[in-house]
Amino acid sequence: MSRFQRICLAHYHEIGLKGHNRASFEKRLLKNLEVLLGAFPVVTIHRISGRICVFLREGTDWGTARECAQLMAKVPGVARVSCGYKCPREIDAMIEAALDAMGDAGEFATFKVHARRNHTDFPVGSMEMNQVIGAALCEARPDAGVRMKDPDLTVGVEVVQNAAYVYGWSERGIGGLPVGSSGKVVCLLSSGIDSPVALWRMARRGATCIGVHFSGRPQTSDASEYLVDDIARVLQKTGCIYRTYTVPMGDMQRQIALDAPPELRIILYRRLMFKVAEELAGRLRAGALVTGESLGQVASQTLDNIRCTDAAVAMPVFRPLIGSDKLDIIQEAQNLGTFAISSQDAPDCCTLFMPRSPETHGKLSVVEEAEGAFPIDQWVQQLADQAEMREYR
Repeated sequence: MSRFQRICLAHYHEIGLKGHNRASFEKRLLKNLEVLLGAFPVVTIHRISGRICVFLREGTDWGTARECAQLMAKVPGVARVSCGYKCPREIDAMIEAALDAMGDAGEFATFKVHARRNHTDFPVGSMEMNQVIGAALCEARPDAGVRMKDPDLTVGVEVVQNAAYVYGWSERGIGGLPVGSSGKVVCLLSSGIDSPVALWRMARRGATCIGVHFSGRPQTSDASEYLVDDIARVLQKTGCIYRTYTVPMGDMQRQIALDAPPELRIILYRRLMFKVAEELAGRLRAGALVTGESLGQVASQTLDNIRCTDAAVAMPVFRPLIGSDKLDIIQEAQNLGTFAISSQDAPDCCTLFMPRSPETHGKLSVVEEAEGAFPIDQWVQQLADQAEMREYR
């Protein structure tokens, strides 16, 4: 057990490129980490010299520290996270901490030391620290070689105003911007594979994401609603979802299926969904809608049909997956932890009253004429009023 306090350092890239408003992004990331790391033995979290440092309680074991760091790596805004130690600004202490950090790093064949002095009141320069600490590590691990380019292990040493931070084990983060720094969006969230990935991509760009799930209830079971809740619980672990609304629209779909041209059903369903989502977005002061559509993947996602659904709303519609391959989306869903949930069968509004031959090249004038037979404005208000809310961390 090391005599030094364990830390987890969150490194960021894109936030560091910001100008005068950089501090607001750093504060947002710090606040997000405070909430998300509530289950870990965190003493405090501080901004230090272009990093955010999580200080862990005395006696915290390596396994707990690594779990904390691995969760941090999945939080939007974190480009890389490192586990290490806080020690005094003394060369001997830094060498001891570097040996402890090297011991945490696991197996490696090559290494280097990367020291950085952020305050010139410390008398030893960065190059000299590299040499002195590197020599001590070479003596302790004569079996390991020194490599300046692409080593297996980089032992980082950062000297700041009142302490030094030494780390070895590192893991790449997802990068992006901290959630809450880019406004609010409403995401059409199904129990399928695509829409959770689209929501996650928007969260990674700093958006506060609110999911809207359209259920086929009462014409179908509520199984899809439970799957969406399971998906949201995965997303909330890293702060990527704020709230969900469930909108039971089975009765309206049944009416459309009875009275509208069969080939236009899917377009009319989606236009109604977009209108309800826009109504909710207006009430929530959100700035855009988000869908998981990928160009040409299914009948509703052709250029002509996308144009028909977009025309139903005035609000911008973002499609983060529009140019993505299905296999790439599946891989992202697996990495995210939602794929197994989304792979379960559940009837929802997208499969309800599916026509045999859906229109793939809808004409807006024809669609609007068919839509005119229904009390759409009344339905939109009714469905928005009936939306069932659930909040997440």
